Amino acid sequence: MRKGAKRKRSQKDNNEDEAAAVPAQDNRKTTELTKPPTRAKPVKASKPEPEYYEDKRNLEDLWKDIFPVGTEWDQLDKVYGFNWNFSNLENAFEEGGVLHGRKVYLFGCTEPQLVTFKDDSLLIHIPAVVAVPSPFPPSDKIGIKSVQREVEEIIPMKQMKMDWVPYIPLENRESQVDRLRHQIFILSCTQRRAALKHLKIERIKKYEYCLPYFYNPFKEDDLEQSTEVQIIFPSELKPIFCEFDWELDELEEFTDKLIQEDELSEDQKDAFKEFVKEKVRETKKANREAREARRKALEEMSEETKRAFEVLRFYKFYPVQTPDTPDISNVKVKRRPQGHNFTKNSF
Repeated sequence: MRKGAKRKRSQKDNNEDEAAAVPAQDNRKTTELTKPPTRAKPVKASKPEPEYYEDKRNLEDLWKDIFPVGTEWDQLDKVYGFNWNFSNLENAFEEGGVLHGRKVYLFGCTEPQLVTFKDDSLLIHIPAVVAVPSPFPPSDKIGIKSVQREVEEIIPMKQMKMDWVPYIPLENRESQVDRLRHQIFILSCTQRRAALKHLKIERIKKYEYCLPYFYNPFKEDDLEQSTEVQIIFPSELKPIFCEFDWELDELEEFTDKLIQEDELSEDQKDAFKEFVKEKVRETKKANREAREARRKALEEMSEETKRAFEVLRFYKFYPVQTPDTPDISNVKVKRRPQGHNFTKNSF
């Protein structure tokens, strides 16, 4: 084609002109639509606030490990229903406390009492712990006594699956047990509650009537000095429960009075008198044997054991008052021990 001649416009040229005429903004939109989306930056999770727990006290679980002797099996869970605080017992083992540096034997008990807590009247089993500082176990016997039993039964602890076992404070639980010098021993019971259903009712009831039995040969037993006998006579009318004092009561008058009060029938008079005489003979014989056993025990006792008995003391601890537990200040038992057989209400 010669210079200056006109060229026929082709379809290609038309397309190029249309593309050039598209606004720049439209080009940007096209670019943005085809651009891959950007990922959102992950949000860093905030660090949780650290939780702080109070360190357990060295003897915090001591009172819970002690078997509460004489407590009904079905009431045990209720004993631990409150968060009782025995910090006073724990402090007694610290320097300056009455139990510091001593070998101590501990047993537990409970006392059913009606108390007020948060405006409600509740019958609760208040736990208590009795501490006996002693170089040797203060007893290996359990006394079983109830209203229904005519005489108290004294048996070895092991017959009731009870024994003194060492208590290991929290700070020593990572140590080898056999290398520790145990200073705290607690009364423990290995009778499994799950196995109670296989026991006879009489056997189960024995646990409810168990009482720690402590014998001090330097103190004459109250029973040795007593001239009274407990009488449970199977009368035709109804069982007769009474006490007969062989020094103060005259048997004939005593029997006639029961007949006058319609407690005893006339035809059972002689049988009743023989029954009382036999009980008096049994009691006098038991008293003589007890005095002889005490005399023999003193003769065979070492000087170290004698000194231990002479200074034997019992320390009773109730839980201290806290906002989470009932006020028991007015229901604590304040009686002192009588004789050598201590019930759960006689400390």
